[in-house]
Amino acid sequence: MSNSTIGLSEDLRKYLLGVSCRESKTLKGLRKETFQLKEAQMQISPEQGSFLAFLVKVLRAKMTLDIGVFTGYSSLVVADALPSNGRVIACDTSAEWTNIARKYWKVARVNNKIQLELAPAIKTLDKLIENGGQGTFDFSFIDADKINYQNYFERSLILLRPGGVIAIDNVLWGGKVLDKQDNEPATRAIRKFNEKLKGDDRVLISMVPIGDGLTLAFKK
Repeated sequence: MSNSTIGLSEDLRKYLLGVSCRESKTLKGLRKETFQLKEAQMQISPEQGSFLAFLVKVLRAKMTLDIGVFTGYSSLVVADALPSNGRVIACDTSAEWTNIARKYWKVARVNNKIQLELAPAIKTLDKLIENGGQGTFDFSFIDADKINYQNYFERSLILLRPGGVIAIDNVLWGGKVLDKQDNEPATRAIRKFNEKLKGDDRVLISMVPIGDGLTLAFKK
């Protein structure tokens, strides 16, 4: 037993991955290709991917949002966990990155479950709301520009059914949330978002120290 969270050495993390992460050949290939990009650090970790898939299964989700696709790892793991009639609405603005995503979605045979929207996510989410999507989604994963985290959260909350879950990535921001000398816009946005979410009685929350920090918000 322990009254604090264990720190992970690289060896211990390798052990964790080795005994718990069932990463497919396609996912490994996607990670390897993404690693060649200078923005590779934007990709979620394998253990995060496993956790997202687990959440989707537990929720028995059918309709999900992926806000910030990058090269498609999160969309792929979620789509693979969905039933055959499930759907991921994937939001991004980069054709270059999502072209990589499309390739691996097709290889994994989940492309029929993923609807890619190449537009600012706020516009896509607003359109879903305008078209009657309120309360019809089960799960939302937010991993896009940090300045708009609150905007993405508010729209996700409208679109989610009661009992749905929003997962928000990068909430520990590499530890920069503690650095009082760091007043970059993204850092300030995450600090403000975290503080506001703690007092938001519309949701139950749990911040999980996985990857760069992942907050789960359960819609009451």
